[in-house]
Amino acid sequence: MNVMGVGAHFDDLELGCGGTLIKHVQKGDKVTMIVITDSSYKNAKGEQVRDVEIARQEGLKAASIIGADLICLNYKTFMVPYDDVLGQEVIRYIEDLGINIIYSPWVHDLHRDHQYAGKTTLMAGRHVPRFLMYRSNYYDTEHTFKGNIYSDISGFMDKKIETIKAHRSEMQRIRYAWPEFIKKQNANDGQKIGVDYAECFEVVRYLI
Repeated sequence: MNVMGVGAHFDDLELGCGGTLIKHVQKGDKVTMIVITDSSYKNAKGEQVRDVEIARQEGLKAASIIGADLICLNYKTFMVPYDDVLGQEVIRYIEDLGINIIYSPWVHDLHRDHQYAGKTTLMAGRHVPRFLMYRSNYYDTEHTFKGNIYSDISGFMDKKIETIKAHRSEMQRIRYAWPEFIKKQNANDGQKIGVDYAECFEVVRYLI
C-alpha cells in the first residue's frame, strides 16, 4: 500500500492517526506525510511561540519515529487556501506516489486550516479508492464526527505518544495536555471495539 497522510500543521497527523501510520509502516507499507503549513505560530499579542525551523525539526523527528517520509508545502499557518493551486499540488503527489489510501483532516473541524486542508484533499483524492478522515482536536462544532471505522493501535500507543511529544514547542504551549487527552480518547475508542486502544475515522470511501 502507498499511504498518504495529510495534515495542516506539524502534529495534526500524529494526534489524529499517528498509531495507524505507524501500523502501516510496520506492515511494510510506504507512508508519506504531507504537511501544508510551515506551522510557525504567534499568539494574539504577536509574540513568536513557534518558529519555522523549530517546527520543521520537530516534524522531522516525529516522522522519523513513525518511519514515514515528510513533505512540507510551506504555506503560512492560518493561511491554508481552498483553491486549485493547492489542490493541484496534492494531486501531483497522489499521482507521483501512486497513492491508494489517504488519511485526511475532517472537513468539519473547527480550525479553518483543518477544514480547508480536508476539503482540498477530498477533492484532490476523489479517485483514491480508500479515503478516511481523522480528527486532530476534539472541540465541539455544529457537526457531529461520524466515526464508523476503527484501527486497533494497541501495540503502537506508546510510540504514538512519543511522536506527539516530539513536538516539544507545541507541548510546552499547551502545557502537555494533548498526550493524556489523546491516550484517554484512544482508550475510549478501543473500549468500543474490545481492544486497549483504537483510532476512529469517518469513511468517505473504502474499496475492499
